Amino acid sequence: MTSDPLAARLGIPSGPLFFPVTAYGPDGGLDLDVYRAHVRAGVEAGGAAVFAVCGTGEFHAVTPEEFRACVAAAVEAADGRVPVIAGAGYGTALAVRYARLAEEAGADGLLALPPYLVKAEQQGLVAHYGALAEATSLDVIVYQRDNAVFTPEAVVQLAAHPKIVGFKDGFGDLDLMQRIVSAVRGAGHEDFLYFNGLPTAELTGLAYRGIGVSLYSSAVFCFAPDIALAFHRALGSGDDKTAARLIDAFYRPFVELRNQGRGFAVALVKAGVRLRGYEVGTVRPPLHEPSEQQIEELAALVARGREVLAEGAGA
Repeated sequence: MTSDPLAARLGIPSGPLFFPVTAYGPDGGLDLDVYRAHVRAGVEAGGAAVFAVCGTGEFHAVTPEEFRACVAAAVEAADGRVPVIAGAGYGTALAVRYARLAEEAGADGLLALPPYLVKAEQQGLVAHYGALAEATSLDVIVYQRDNAVFTPEAVVQLAAHPKIVGFKDGFGDLDLMQRIVSAVRGAGHEDFLYFNGLPTAELTGLAYRGIGVSLYSSAVFCFAPDIALAFHRALGSGDDKTAARLIDAFYRPFVELRNQGRGFAVALVKAGVRLRGYEVGTVRPPLHEPSEQQIEELAALVARGREVLAEGAGA
């Protein structure tokens, strides 16, 4: 257990950031026993933090009661070894409600997902995330994607808030991200954290590292932690040869498979967790499951990734 601030606990990338899937039983309801086992396995495998009920965890698909139960289960499974960050989203009123539920459940911080549906001006977005940050004692990471894309000036305003500690980019414009990093640094917020939050972030890890963004979310860590950890070590140590081999043999073809279906950034990952032996159930509608052939292709890709690891170990 530690009382260190969230930013300090996240700032040193000791391992991939773990985004567990949410487990459902045969009746479609939560299976918290399987969920705890899944979270516990990820922490023990080397995940640096648990991001509970976020995008990969189907935040959009759970009720507030299920959300609180999952966050509490993640906190129990992590047992203080790594921080637990919970998703919070929708409009301001609901986002605040989810934030308070996360705080009650023992979370260490919040990942602020985009507001529901509407496209707002920058001042509205800044006000929304400011209100969310003021609602609880928890520190906040703002997630840029979809209808929440920021100017550098707006991110400077966010970074000035004492409880907004980081910025996760799921938009993928490196020019914009470089300008954001530069503007925030120029405003004196040297400790502000940045995360690569693109789906399968490893594919763009080398590019983001080039602008100083070393933290990233890893959905692959859910179902192939050995591959994800090997890539994380290679990226962090400058072993670009190993990183490139894993990109060529595993990550690029995985992304091509993922791109075969909308929502496969969640559904294919959940299928991978089932392949690993955790009966986490299927995704809830409106997402849909990959085909048996696609799941077989995923299993073959994981096997190929492990062959590359073995080849490297024997070199």
